[in-house]
Amino acid sequence: MSSATEGATAGFLVWRLSMKWRVAVDRAVAPLGLTHAQYALMASLYGMRRSGIQPSQRRLADHTGLEALYVSKLARALEAAGLVSRTRDPDDPRAMRLSLTEQGSEVTHRAITVVQGLLDQLLEPLGGQDGPRTRQFTRELVTLLDVPLDPYPENDKEQS
Repeated sequence: MSSATEGATAGFLVWRLSMKWRVAVDRAVAPLGLTHAQYALMASLYGMRRSGIQPSQRRLADHTGLEALYVSKLARALEAAGLVSRTRDPDDPRAMRLSLTEQGSEVTHRAITVVQGLLDQLLEPLGGQDGPRTRQFTRELVTLLDVPLDPYPENDKEQS
């Protein structure tokens, strides 16, 4: 353990790991003309398409954990770059459906390959992507992601 992480809180370590991952992905996908956030959006679209889903911007925001307004901004920039297509939802004219263009699919496939290499490096100390420690770590992450966070829980009780 480095001196920067000795005695560190879990919150600090989560923050450090998320920053380490974001910077590494940013650097890895930059040669493809992408940022980490753009990669997250496009890789999510790629996976959702494989599951037969063409999400709305709102659904993609919920899936990625990004703010809806930020997803809209990213989608517009990716559309201008020819990587994403935005179409009106026939069931809800206020909503936009997103999909990867052919060029977007090609770029995303290359980016996923690069990022999987990073993930292999990150998870190697836990036994690799298929190791039992990694599977346990993944379950722990899911548990934490499922916890609702409210910065002002006392205020909510007072207003009820």
